[in-house]
Amino acid sequence: MVSPGILLVDKPGGLTSHDIVARTRRALGTRKVGHAGTLDPMATGLLVLGIEGATRLLTYIVGADKTYLATIRLGQASTTDDAEGEITVRASAEDVDAVTPVRLADGIAALTGPISQVPSSVSAIKVDGRRAYDRVRAGEEIELKARAVTVSRFEVLAERRGNGFLDLDVVVDCSSGTYIRALARDLGEALGVGGHLTALRRTRVGPFDVADAADIESLEGASTLTAAEAAARVLDRLDVSAQEARDLRHGKRLIDHAERLRGRQAAAIDEDGVLVGVVERRGRDLKSAMNMPEETR
Repeated sequence: MVSPGILLVDKPGGLTSHDIVARTRRALGTRKVGHAGTLDPMATGLLVLGIEGATRLLTYIVGADKTYLATIRLGQASTTDDAEGEITVRASAEDVDAVTPVRLADGIAALTGPISQVPSSVSAIKVDGRRAYDRVRAGEEIELKARAVTVSRFEVLAERRGNGFLDLDVVVDCSSGTYIRALARDLGEALGVGGHLTALRRTRVGPFDVADAADIESLEGASTLTAAEAAARVLDRLDVSAQEARDLRHGKRLIDHAERLRGRQAAAIDEDGVLVGVVERRGRDLKSAMNMPEETR
């Protein structure tokens, strides 16, 4: 039987997140595999997978901040805001040359911090029950609503100028829900030359790093984080006694124990190091927000 846990995978380009989930199901011999946040087929990097009962933890991981390495091409815009779309704008060499370091820095500064961002029309956001990219591919015109996101770092690591384009290698730290393609699009529009994404790699999801991830050729023998290890990284840790673990598993509150939590929620871990679930404050008490399936030992 497959043990519940969190598996970190380094997704290669050309495969969908669902492709990785399907391969993991076959490699581990279980249907109970899910992921905490989609990567586009073009993108590479960290995909966080939940195995068996640990899929219940994914809801606490999907909203974590993320880090990306990306290449933005200024001077060209595309239908998809990335390299997979058709080029719709080609700026003149003179206009691209007019993107001075000062203008570039101002454009990036305007897209750093709390911002309002309109996602790409070919995103996976659902519009009336259907993915936006499916509607666009069917010939519909989609206008998505702006959403509040936070870009805590938007830094240029290197730049290369060509005939009519400027490529920027950048690192971005951002909140969940931020579209790096939209940053490329909006930076190009602000500078008057168009922009799109030509490469994207996710290197971090919350406390998880791609350096610790397995490649798709070694899924069967890849090591996983136990549910307790993963939950303690994402949330505060609360050690509970055997009796408290039984009470939480049976839906009982821990009366007058709210002061044991530093934050709003914590991972309750029993004396054997097994994750009981996630607990939260309810007035002066602690109550289970999520219970893990009880492991047989």
